Amino acid sequence: MPRQRFSFISKKSAFPLLLLFVVCCCIFFTGCRHTSKAPKSVTGFYYDTIISVTIYDSSSDQILSQCMDLANHYEKLLSPNIEGSDIWNINHNPNSYVTVSEDTLSLISTALSYACLSDGLVDPTVGSLSQLWNFGSDNAAVIPDQNEIKTALSHINYESVHIKENQVMLSDPSACMELGFIAKGFIADKIKEFLLSKGVTSAIINLGGNVLTVGSKPDGTPFSIGIQKPFEKNGVPALTLSINDASVVSSGSYERYFKQDNILYHHILSTQTGYPVDSGLSQVTIISTSSVTGDALSTLCFILGYEKAVSLLKSYPDVQAVFIAEDGQISYINFDQSTLLSQH
Repeated sequence: MPRQRFSFISKKSAFPLLLLFVVCCCIFFTGCRHTSKAPKSVTGFYYDTIISVTIYDSSSDQILSQCMDLANHYEKLLSPNIEGSDIWNINHNPNSYVTVSEDTLSLISTALSYACLSDGLVDPTVGSLSQLWNFGSDNAAVIPDQNEIKTALSHINYESVHIKENQVMLSDPSACMELGFIAKGFIADKIKEFLLSKGVTSAIINLGGNVLTVGSKPDGTPFSIGIQKPFEKNGVPALTLSINDASVVSSGSYERYFKQDNILYHHILSTQTGYPVDSGLSQVTIISTSSVTGDALSTLCFILGYEKAVSLLKSYPDVQAVFIAEDGQISYINFDQSTLLSQH
């Protein structure tokens, strides 16, 4: 039986379309340790994208293998498309409480907190709408019928999600839970937590665009992370960041899109209109300690647009943000200029 693939339909595209490319050079141990080790990496295909984990201060193949085991575990736990996953069970048992894992419960609770914060601009029940647009599939270049969009919108309501102890229920039989706006950030944080528990202090986790660093390079210098320039060929950076023990997550209209009649239709959808968001932005990048925070805020800030996002980020003084407008103008919020290596 062929392996089912994780399908987060929300905002992250297959690597390297959302390119957060990692520039790693001169990785050696320094100080009182006199040996040097080449970094070791493992890659896999999960969440409809190529993911990788690179460790700089350990040669353990077992740790790397266990990282992929974790990725597989969370795919089977959180995919809305794999029969028997927690999310699949919730979606297929409306009006019934479904027992879920502690991790699933934590992720859903976090998703609901952002839904409440945003008055539903990001919403874990967006699945009925994202399935209509079907970005990332062979049939993506199809604009759904207006009546179908209207019907889908009527079933997007985070208040239809009910939690009782370790159980979750959807009270709307036509609602569909889909956690793509936040799940990969959550998983990246979990993999980092695992690496730290194994004594790893220098690593990079790349979940197809969600980049999370563990510490710094072994010589103590930060990692360099390039941010893809919207609508340019893969590998062309808009800017390069100096990152130490932090998460970098981008959301943009250039990740999954199609054009019809000279109109751009991208995959970040409005829960108010049912159509792609028109916020005047091409990309938002969030630099934060937590990847799940960066994941949620990058999507929400893109939806809000620059001015409203700036107002929101006043409540997140420790979060740095980069906005790229449709005309290419770059703006920085809460930004430590030492983070910026170069702007291209």
